[in-house]
Amino acid sequence: MGNSRSSLQLQPEEIEEITEETGFTKQQIERLYARFSSLDKQSHGYLTREDFLRIPELAINPLGDRIVHAFFYESKNTDEEKVDFKDFVRVVAHFRPVKKNPVKNKLNTRMEKLHFAFRMYDLDGDDKISKEELLAVLTMMVGPTSAPSSCCPLPRGPSSRPMRTRMT
Repeated sequence: MGNSRSSLQLQPEEIEEITEETGFTKQQIERLYARFSSLDKQSHGYLTREDFLRIPELAINPLGDRIVHAFFYESKNTDEEKVDFKDFVRVVAHFRPVKKNPVKNKLNTRMEKLHFAFRMYDLDGDDKISKEELLAVLTMMVGPTSAPSSCCPLPRGPSSRPMRTRMT
């Protein structure tokens, strides 16, 4: 890796713990640590929202703010404005392809990926996706439309009220 900043400062048992939880190999963890370190411009050992928003791919992604929010929502750090390396790797693990042995990597199950994606749409964090939240996320992705209510009518339940999707 060359420079001392990118040399992994985790203990072997921590690397093993991250590997078991995420399914990343030691080499992948080292590359992720190098990326994490390059984003941590002040060498604090954690990332802030501003650090994430400097990533060009997130800055131009219509859901970039929701993705950044996911890093902080998933953080086990008690300070809501900091994401340490382990939290960073846990969130990145949601983007890995599903493996055939989900028992080995609890973050790499279809259900965990579904929960992660669900939270992208659950803007108010109430474990429900309302019509307004769905339209807000769709607007983030495609921009405003002239008549959002006519574009995407939601299915109606037996009481003729719009159904709400709930994740438990």
